[in-house]
Amino acid sequence: MHGLGAFFADPAVGTALLLGSIVASVSGAVGAFVVLRGQSFSGHALGDIGAAGASAAYLAGMEPLYGFLGVGLLSGLLMDRLGERASSRDLATGIVLSLMLGVGALFLYLLTERTNASGGTAAVLFGSIFTVDPSVTLPIALFSLLSSLLLALLYRPLLLSSLQPDVARARGVPVGAVGLLFMLAAAIAIEESALVAGALLSMALLIGPAAAALRLARHVGAAVLLSAGLAVLALVLGIFLAYESYFWPPVQHGWPVSFFIAALVLLEYLLARLWPQRAARRREEGAAA
Repeated sequence: MHGLGAFFADPAVGTALLLGSIVASVSGAVGAFVVLRGQSFSGHALGDIGAAGASAAYLAGMEPLYGFLGVGLLSGLLMDRLGERASSRDLATGIVLSLMLGVGALFLYLLTERTNASGGTAAVLFGSIFTVDPSVTLPIALFSLLSSLLLALLYRPLLLSSLQPDVARARGVPVGAVGLLFMLAAAIAIEESALVAGALLSMALLIGPAAAALRLARHVGAAVLLSAGLAVLALVLGIFLAYESYFWPPVQHGWPVSFFIAALVLLEYLLARLWPQRAARRREEGAAA
């Protein structure tokens, strides 16, 4: 069956919508500051790094969420400590990323060669939101709440240290501690989103909605909320399209939800780029008239 009635009646869809909305809203909110701070590479790296933890969790017979979070938090701490200065941030991220990709490659090899979990590699890399265990709903909600609370508590010093770090230091803001706590909040959001979009595409919910929101909103606070809303919108529509794609060619196979999420995020960003141009054109036409 297909259509809105069948879509909302499916229990797997209900779980996907609940978990996905929680994760997408936090990821979108955190993403606004990731873009402001120029840490998109770090965000992408954390998504890829999480694959190592998830692979280890699969091998150990554990829930992948804890593997994502454990390795993601550890890697976030390493990247923050090794890249305390903005000039060395990309270098530190590259070093940690290369190490964890090597570890992840080893775990993925062991996963495919020594276990019967044939779908484990695909789940780690591309996500499996329709098969996520409902028992992780509470842990995901709690970790998302923690990430949101950190972001709310850090908002003012984080905003100042992101836009004017020298002024923040002069005013006594502990820029290093603020950056470290933000990295922890970002790692939680990114690794959770990897369960939805997969390790390879987890940054779709992190960067795209934030980049679009920062173009559309006049204030950072509004951009944070708008980014969260755009991320949830892309995820919900992506889930619906993935559900309906079961009836598209090739029939009874379906398309991956990560494809739809990435495509919708790109569409949001392209529309956001066009919106200011149209507004400016209207102002110019009005002035000419």
